[in-house]
Amino acid sequence: MLLLPATLTLRESRDTLRLLSQALQGERDGEVLVDASPLQQFDTAALAVLLECRRLALAFGRPFGVRNAPEKLSALAALYGVNELLLAPAPAAATA
Repeated sequence: MLLLPATLTLRESRDTLRLLSQALQGERDGEVLVDASPLQQFDTAALAVLLECRRLALAFGRPFGVRNAPEKLSALAALYGVNELLLAPAPAAATA
């Protein structure tokens, strides 16, 4: 699982994308999951970084999803109409 930093604004986006793409290329098997729980300060650049990571994952033939997205990131993704592309649905609870 890839981990986002606490701050991801336009200023950090280039370096964050570089690090995430290197990690993604280093692990070429399985689903690409990004943990967004550390995010505290971010702007629309965070969505751009996640969309590029998704594009790279799909280019490698791997499924992509973001887990533990802060509510504000989910709202921003919904506002821009990319929530279905980025935010993985929560795992269904097992029924007995």
